[in-house]
Amino acid sequence: MTMKSNIFLWIHLAGIALVPLLIQIVWLGLAVGTPLPFFWLELLFLVGVGIVPVLWMQWQRPFSIFSLLILAVKPEEMTDEQRKILARLKSNQQRVLSAIAAIVMLFVLWQLYRLAPIAAAFAHFIPPWRILGMFIAAFAFLLSNLFFQVPVSVLGLLFTSEEKFAAREPYPVEEITKDFTVPGGRVGQILRAFDR
Repeated sequence: MTMKSNIFLWIHLAGIALVPLLIQIVWLGLAVGTPLPFFWLELLFLVGVGIVPVLWMQWQRPFSIFSLLILAVKPEEMTDEQRKILARLKSNQQRVLSAIAAIVMLFVLWQLYRLAPIAAAFAHFIPPWRILGMFIAAFAFLLSNLFFQVPVSVLGLLFTSEEKFAAREPYPVEEITKDFTVPGGRVGQILRAFDR
């Protein structure tokens, strides 16, 4: 089995399909109420909540893709191939991809903020409190960044040559919990027929 046929890669890549819906929720949230006179304060808040935590995670403790919802594969149960994938996630190339993804999302946020008045007609069902709109926008923007950053990382893996991947050493088992964000309860296997 090659790295590119790993089912976890494709499941997390598919998460990017949620980004357009989340971006629309951000847009609706920004259309609620009257913006503050100092618009940069609102943008700073959204960047601080939505972009910074996800970018920091991907730079410092990348998301371990060997997890689904509330379950994650125990580090000691991971195969050498899975640990090689984790080693690749810690590379400088992946960090550069994360930075580029963050810049793209910053540009998207600016466009949404500028075009928010257009969405006001569609946000009439939300109480007209600006703080509520900002919290809706911030939460949706955080999720949209997560569901954009992780698939971008997966794309970086998929464009890695098999030769370069094969030459990489598996990530040390004892370092995985410390160096990666491993969400959920730990189990021996997920997707028993595919995760080996």
